Amino acid sequence: MNTIRVVLIEDHELTRIGIIAALKQQNGIEVIGEAKDARSGLKLMKSTRPDVAIVDVDLPDMSGIELIQHFKNSEEAGEMPETKILIMTMQDNEDTVLAAFAAGADSYYMKDGSIDKLADALRLTYEGNSWIDPTIARIILQHSNKTYVEAHSSSESTTVSINGLSAEESQIIPSYPLTSRELDVLKLIVDGCSNADIAEKLYITVGTVKTHVRNLLNKLCVSDRTQVAVLALRAGLVR
Repeated sequence: MNTIRVVLIEDHELTRIGIIAALKQQNGIEVIGEAKDARSGLKLMKSTRPDVAIVDVDLPDMSGIELIQHFKNSEEAGEMPETKILIMTMQDNEDTVLAAFAAGADSYYMKDGSIDKLADALRLTYEGNSWIDPTIARIILQHSNKTYVEAHSSSESTTVSINGLSAEESQIIPSYPLTSRELDVLKLIVDGCSNADIAEKLYITVGTVKTHVRNLLNKLCVSDRTQVAVLALRAGLVR
């Protein structure tokens, strides 16, 4: 596995020092830079071109979400290769979560987690997957479920607005809408239920559950359950 080059943008000095020291003990992860505010962090990201940037939400000069927006704009202008963004915060309110993913964050990590979990989150993010804590996944699912139902309960033809997706990905949800039963299964997946638990709660067989899960992955063109919730947010649907 290649060494993951990481920068950390965190204004709290003790937190920043502690995370850097802990990550140095993790195999395959190298912290190549640090910053204590958004503006210097943005410069750092442009100059070092890390694989993953850990960005705190609460920065003194601008929010981490604004930083992501500025960074993504420069990326779209072709100034640098893609860098994955891992938001790190204590905030789990809906507005912050939705704004972070709408801005282009790849993963959302809560600061009360362990360093081992942070290292796992960095590795998954580097590989192109998304790390989200279970409470965050529930927020994403609830928002997606609500917006999805509203969009499809209208008597008029509805066009779904897509945020942060490629042209190909932007067609996924409109082309392959989820059924109400698939939404039921999706909610229970995010709640951490096993296939057997889902079968018991929905009064269906485990084989039927497996079919619904497979359909969810196929319809949303993802490889795991976490990515289902993240894509449902980006494609369904952030306002």
